[in-house]
Formats: sequence, C-alpha cells, structure tokens
Amino acid sequence: MAVTAHRPLVIRHRRPHRRRRSRTLTALTTIMLVYTLLPLAWLLINATKTQERLLSSFGLWFSGDFALFDNIARTFTYDDGVYLRWLLNTLLYVVAGAGGATLLATLAGYGLAKFDFPGRKAVFAVVIGAVAVPGTALAVPIFLLFSDLGITNTPWAIIIPSLISPFGLYLIWTYATDAVPKEILESARVDGAGEFRTFFRISLPLLGPGIVTVLLFNVVATWNNFFLPLIMLKDPDWYPLTLGLHSWNQQAGTAGGEAVFNLVITGSLLTIVPLMAAFLLLQRYWQSGLATGSVKG
Repeated sequence: MAVTAHRPLVIRHRRPHRRRRSRTLTALTTIMLVYTLLPLAWLLINATKTQERLLSSFGLWFSGDFALFDNIARTFTYDDGVYLRWLLNTLLYVVAGAGGATLLATLAGYGLAKFDFPGRKAVFAVVIGAVAVPGTALAVPIFLLFSDLGITNTPWAIIIPSLISPFGLYLIWTYATDAVPKEILESARVDGAGEFRTFFRISLPLLGPGIVTVLLFNVVATWNNFFLPLIMLKDPDWYPLTLGLHSWNQQAGTAGGEAVFNLVITGSLLTIVPLMAAFLLLQRYWQSGLATGSVKG
C-alpha cells in the first residue's frame, strides 16, 4: 500500500494593496490648484493695500499698512455709496432672473420628462440646439427687440433674458427622468391626487438636489453677467456689480477721472464672497444632484 506524503500547509500572507500614485496626475492637480487659487490670493493680498502701495509693490505680497478695512469702508461710501446700490441691483437680478429661470426650468423639465405629448421630440431638439447657442450671440438681437419695445435701460432688460435657461431645463429634464419613478406618480393618481398636488407633495422633494444644482448655475451666470448689462443699461443707478466696477476701473483713463484701483480690487473681493458662501452652504445638495442625475437607478 502506497503512502502519500502530504506537503505542509503554507499560509501566505498577502501584502495590503497599495493605491497606485500617478505623479503626472498629482502634478496636473497641483497646477490646477495653483491656477485656481493664485488669482484669489492676488485679490486678497492687494485688497489690503492703499492706492499708492498697490502700484509700487509686488502683487503677490503684502506691503505697507494693512488697509483692508479702510478699503471696505471707502468702497461702500465712495461716490455717495453707489456700490451698495449696485449690490442691491445684482441681488434683484439674481432673485428675479435666476430664481425665475430655475422655476421655469423645473416646471418645463418635469413636464417634458413625465408627460407624453405630440412634438415632444421636436421640443427636445430645440432645447439641445438652444444649449449650444452662446448668450453673447443673442445679445444684439435681444437689444434691438427690447429697443423697439422701449424697455432698454430698465431692470426688465436684464431680468427677462435671464429667465431663459436651456441648460437648466435640460438638466432638470434628465434628472427628473430617473429621480421621480413613474410607479409613484401612478400610485398617487390612483389614490385620487391631482397633478399639482402630486408635483408639490411628491415630485418636488425628489427633485430638490437637481433644483439646487440648476439654481447655483443660474445664480453664478446672473451674478457674473457683464455683456448684457453693458449694452442694455446706460443709467449707472441700474448697473450690477460687474458693470459698476468696470466703470470705476475705466474712470482712471478719462479726463479728470480719479484712479481707484484699490476700491475696484476690494469691491471685486466683496463680490465673490456671496457666491462662495452659497456654494459652501449648498455644496452637499449640489454634489448629490450631479451624482444622482448622472446615474440611472
């Protein structure tokens, strides 16, 4: 009878898996980080300088007395406090324009995603085409149309074009397709709930992350809008912050104009603070909105 020799059991311990580190990716990320933060650092540093030190010192380091708070006070009081008026104008355009655009995009996108009607594919093609058209290409035709209507140099010339957001409509459309299951809507209809009640009680909470995402995009676009106010507005009392700071920057080149570059820089720094606060407060909704809208359930 043959005897088979058994080999001793050897237990091999696997080394823990190490994540591969790409030096190229790290270098590219570092470059993008510096590219993003360097202008902000330059803005913050130079907002602490006086007009004289601003023109005679290195831009990426502090110089002279710390004048940030003095610059902020002068920004709000210069030219009879017109900066505050520009800030209120910008808030008006954002609330009416960006808020209205988000509301219209939500209603239209939800309707296109959940209701079938003749011409639905044609509407989809029009929306996709509108997304590809830059806003600057439509500025001159809109100006000619509003000039005939007599509403240039008024807030309506800024608010009405801001109400149209093809990209926001498309984003809500694609998001609502997966975020709101048809089974839930059919159950609500069987229980006797109307379309408006179903939308506000069931669909709207499910669309929350997508709505916040569209709202952030519209707020940033309206807050930073420059070209449309430039051709629509002549009265400085209706300027937004972007156009108002541009006028301060240009007055140094006019006859008898005062150079206030330190106030332009300080005003620009104050301009980005509300946007940064909005992104930080709504960041989790924004991220979840992008993730949910890009993955099918």
